[in-house]
Amino acid sequence: MDKFTRRRSLCAMALAAVALTAQPALADGETVKIGYAVSLTGPNATGAGITTIPNYKLWVKDVNDAGGLEMPDGSKRMIEVIEYDDRSSNQDLVRAIERLASQDKVDLILPPWSTGANLAIAPLMDRFGYPQLAVTAVTDKAPEFAGRWKRSFWMLGGGHDYAKGLVEVLTAAREAGKINDKVAVVSVADGFGIDLINGARPAFEEAGFDLVYDKSYPLGTSDFAAMMSEAQNSEADSFVAFSYPPDSFGMTKTAISMGYNPAVFYVGVGGAFPIYPGITEGKSDGVMSIGGVDVNGPGIKDYFAHHAEVTGNPPDSWASAITYASLQMLEQAVKRVGLDHAALAEELSTGSFDTLIGTVKLEDNQLRDLWWVGQWQDGVFKGVNPSDKPGASAPTIPKPEW
Repeated sequence: MDKFTRRRSLCAMALAAVALTAQPALADGETVKIGYAVSLTGPNATGAGITTIPNYKLWVKDVNDAGGLEMPDGSKRMIEVIEYDDRSSNQDLVRAIERLASQDKVDLILPPWSTGANLAIAPLMDRFGYPQLAVTAVTDKAPEFAGRWKRSFWMLGGGHDYAKGLVEVLTAAREAGKINDKVAVVSVADGFGIDLINGARPAFEEAGFDLVYDKSYPLGTSDFAAMMSEAQNSEADSFVAFSYPPDSFGMTKTAISMGYNPAVFYVGVGGAFPIYPGITEGKSDGVMSIGGVDVNGPGIKDYFAHHAEVTGNPPDSWASAITYASLQMLEQAVKRVGLDHAALAEELSTGSFDTLIGTVKLEDNQLRDLWWVGQWQDGVFKGVNPSDKPGASAPTIPKPEW
């Protein structure tokens, strides 16, 4: 039984302001100060508000309910939190991280939401020496970054991983005569979308798919009518969007309103969010997205129930569980080696951790045992690729009409 399933009580977070040094020798009764800057407002607020912030608050409550973070000597320290709004701006984010490290002198810094944000702060985290658990960053350059920034950890894989998984699903459907070889793809012109489309183009080509429509769009775009109309007229049976949550929702609503019903409808971040069925007016079944979970896994089932009970809302079915698992890893590393940043980074890099997603041991500072494609089936978002991963469901293609 993992640590998550042993926690069930509720209590408020401790939020007192106590001045600490970055890596203190804590006296009895002192606290551990943890800081983060995340998008409370702006276009990234939807993703951060579903995936990141609730899990940070849930974990802090769970830890403090259990008496605090356990140190190597067996003592426990309650967690204090300093939270800043980065306003979905990397400039504001960088300033906030500098303040957390140099003025607030927090013991630990938790990562922001999104690929671009994590890339923006990676050099700064390295300069200040803090371990960075980049749990919402998708990048094919993770091996390079882990080598460059020795205390960075990349938890969501790379664009090529997700593209390869999607191509495997589409290839099987094409071979079964369910779809043609034409694909319409759109991608957000930000770190996430760029990484995904750069991985997808060669993967589709190698598998014999024809990208008959390939369009990028600026971050913050709100009108998708022209793009969706062009995709609809492309004769592609598969529509793929490497998109952020507001874009995924906007494209979905546009597709429904115009009666666009491709056999495969895949949207990026946001498609696995618990609010997505509401976006589709209850017609989400068959929609594919990035990520997934084993809905019957005991750790996942307990986590979903606990998250909903404490926060009032269910988690997403992709990065939420991984976010909480990364915090369990951090907690266990602190118990083993304390708050020294170098020792923590070494333990995270080499140690084995009991988490709600199972036993985690990173490979070259990367989490590699992941779901690449998921799909809404009977009102539940299930992992469908890798198809041989325990708990995988068979994909439903073609998608039912809206």
